[in-house]
Amino acid sequence: MDRLLFLFHTKHSKNTYIQLHQHECYELVYYFTGSGITNIGSTSYTIKPGSFSVMSPRVLHDEQHDVESELLFIGFHCENDAAIQNLNKLFEDDEKNTIRQLMLRMEHEFTEQQEGFFDMLNLLVQELTTQIQRLARLNKPMRPYGGRLRYVMNFMDEHFRQHISVETLAKMSGYSYDRFRHLFKETAEISPQQYLQRKRLEYAKSLLLQTQMPISEIAEKSGFVKDSQFCTIFKRETGLTPLKFRRQPGG
Repeated sequence: MDRLLFLFHTKHSKNTYIQLHQHECYELVYYFTGSGITNIGSTSYTIKPGSFSVMSPRVLHDEQHDVESELLFIGFHCENDAAIQNLNKLFEDDEKNTIRQLMLRMEHEFTEQQEGFFDMLNLLVQELTTQIQRLARLNKPMRPYGGRLRYVMNFMDEHFRQHISVETLAKMSGYSYDRFRHLFKETAEISPQQYLQRKRLEYAKSLLLQTQMPISEIAEKSGFVKDSQFCTIFKRETGLTPLKFRRQPGG
């Protein structure tokens, strides 16, 4: 059966390096804050808030933290391991922070140890593995279309807080406007506008959870034209106003 083996919530200071190691069980590490690099097997990934790594038993992995990082990690056994045994990579949580909320529920059960907590933890592990499988499908690698499109995506990842028009991005790619939009959607499975909006929303969420900035300042720093537009889009995509999102339990 699926079962939790260990759970630990901790912080690593700036420039902490966790040497290459492996476990005899599955491990999931959720990064609440921080940045750095993790090597899983032979592949390097960039750590950022809202990302999480999944490692199968006996897969070597390490971590290098550039700044102070807060993380929660668990070890678990998965009965249906064929579904997750080959993931071994870093993922981004979804817009509802599904994995984050599950991890916090597990931590609460683990800490409070109310009657039946052991069974509840094992049920949560089962739910967690199912959600990981769903997210793995959403995090499918983007199909390559040459360096031009990849360059534009890298530019968007770094400059999403600026006001960037799709026309400008198309010119950068060297494709026509319509061809660029078509290739981008075929590759990323969302439009360029949706891609930028998703990046802005995720950044805004991190500011809401980690700072006390006013909503208007968060809207501006995240790349939205005005705070009313930000609030409308935020509620449409999350079901919550920015203030309610900031005040929610576990936030």
